[in-house]
Amino acid sequence: MTTSYQKELEKYRDIDEDKILKELSAEELAQLDLELQEMDPENVMLPAGMRQRDQTKKSPTGPLDRDALMQHLEKQALEVKEREDLVPFTGEKKGKPFIPKNPKREIPKEEQITLEPELEEALANATDAEMCDIAAILGMYTLMSNKQYYDAICSGNITNTEGINSVVQPDKYKPVPDEPPNPTNVEETLKKIQSNDKDLEEVNLNNITDIPVPTLKEICEAMKSNTQVKKLSLVATRSNDPVAHAVAEMLKENTTLQTLNIESNFITSAGMMEVIKAMKMNTTLSELKVDNQRQWLGDSVEMEMAAMLESCPSIIRFGYHFTQQGPRARASIAITKNNELRRKQKKT
Repeated sequence: MTTSYQKELEKYRDIDEDKILKELSAEELAQLDLELQEMDPENVMLPAGMRQRDQTKKSPTGPLDRDALMQHLEKQALEVKEREDLVPFTGEKKGKPFIPKNPKREIPKEEQITLEPELEEALANATDAEMCDIAAILGMYTLMSNKQYYDAICSGNITNTEGINSVVQPDKYKPVPDEPPNPTNVEETLKKIQSNDKDLEEVNLNNITDIPVPTLKEICEAMKSNTQVKKLSLVATRSNDPVAHAVAEMLKENTTLQTLNIESNFITSAGMMEVIKAMKMNTTLSELKVDNQRQWLGDSVEMEMAAMLESCPSIIRFGYHFTQQGPRARASIAITKNNELRRKQKKT
């Protein structure tokens, strides 16, 4: 079949197109040009004249006169006669309403169950809510909603007041209020850190997003010589790499800080690398949390984290979700060894 088709095409291989075009008349050339026009009827971005060829032979009557067109349409609409079969709705109902037949099904003798007179009387006088609880106790969960079923099973009292054939209502959940804003006064806290206040052992600046970067740097600078603060938390403070650099410099000199949390910030891999390398010079920090940064930190940072945990026995808690299996396994083993070493030190 394919061979015969190819033979049919061979006779068109040596056709002289120019000769054929010269032999066409003017009307045939116009028809050919009309057929070869590139039209795209599905492109809504093109005007109508470019989506389909012009098939009208009538000459244009002139520019658009909108007022004349509207008058013509109104006149044409008034001249059209209304349909006689259209009548206004009066609410009258014609014919008999449809009443479905519900013949009572006779229960076969083998399916008939005879109960004691007391039970028969109790079931005959039971309300829909009581029947719903009985059905739930008997395990007929297909006759009711999940809420009705579990309410009847878990509660000793009759809780289903709607009945079996009631419409399922959505559960009403109590609205959860937003967390109150952080009441910490940043300026007063900075002054207390600089003055080495004995009553200040924990600095919590979480979720305060309007702290200027210079102020965060001053806090880290003051923490270098502070000997009272044991816990510093800078979660969601929009801290970036300059703040991370200040944190790294603080870790190299501070000797009393035990917990540091810088999660949910804008620290990149370069800033995080400085913090991790500075941890090798710190011997007092026992908990470090750096997870949930704005961008992925990368494999090299995770490898550096694992190496830091292996060389810093003081770290017993480290908050970060590793994406690579190798650094994750190394970090897990290092944390386990550090906790075991801390336990032995407490015993001695």
